[in-house]
Order: sequence, then C-alpha cells, then structure tokens
Amino acid sequence: MEGIRIKGQIGVVGGGECHGEIYEIAREVGGEIARRGFSLVCGGLGGVMEAACRGAKEESGITVGILPTSNKRDANPYVDIVIPTGLGHARNILVVHASDAIVAIDGGEGTLSEIAIALKVGKPIVGIKTWELGGRVPMAKGGREAVAMLMGMLKL
Repeated sequence: MEGIRIKGQIGVVGGGECHGEIYEIAREVGGEIARRGFSLVCGGLGGVMEAACRGAKEESGITVGILPTSNKRDANPYVDIVIPTGLGHARNILVVHASDAIVAIDGGEGTLSEIAIALKVGKPIVGIKTWELGGRVPMAKGGREAVAMLMGMLKL
C-alpha cells in the first residue's frame, strides 16, 4: 500500500435499503469522499452503505464497514476492511466515533440515532434528504455539495 495517504475518515450513514435517486446520491458521496483522499466508514451492509462504498471503490478509495453482526460475510462486496461487532444497533456509536465527520443520507430511526450521536459528540455532519432536527443538521442537495460542506467544517 505504498503511496496511499489517507487524510481522514468520513462516515456515511443512511437506510439499509435504497433505490433510484438515493442510491445515486450515496454513490456520488462515496466517490467524492475517495477523490478528496478520505477513507469511507459505514455500517457495512446494503442500501446507502453499499452505494457509498461502491462509489468510493469506483474512485479507488478505501472503505471500512463496521458490521452489526458477527459474520464478516454480511459485508457488502465493496467493503475493504470488515469489522464484525455482534453489537446490533449499538455499532452505530462505533461508526460515528470512527469518523471525523458524517454524511447522513435518507434513512430511518437507525440513521436518526447516528445523527443524534454525531450531534451529541460534536462531529461535523451534513444531511441529504434526511432528518433535519429543527435546522441542527445542515442540508445539501447532492453528494459533491455535502462533501464540500464537510471539508469547510473540517477546515480542509
């Protein structure tokens, strides 16, 4: 792995199932994270997580999946580094803490929990078509905009 220099780790959180526009947005986010020299951290399963990992891999990025299960084979095919935890939803805490900043895309209550953890511990976060929480989560329209906003928050 000579020559690879990672600037940091950006977490991508979102629904375990997605299609169409949300899938493409997540893929764009993953690609943009990789283009900017960051690794991508996620929950390692399907939906937004898989789409983001796919986008990162298409740009030769590095992906990390922190699984809720104990089985490495549960990871989506685009995860490079698989971390099985057996912790169920409690792994959401690990995803947030392993990330320097978070992009939240769509999602349900699991995504809401990751957003809340990020806000609680002061991690920069940007959302796309997700929980706004009274304006506490800045919203972007697309993947490039979201990652650019995070770079500004990280002062990069």
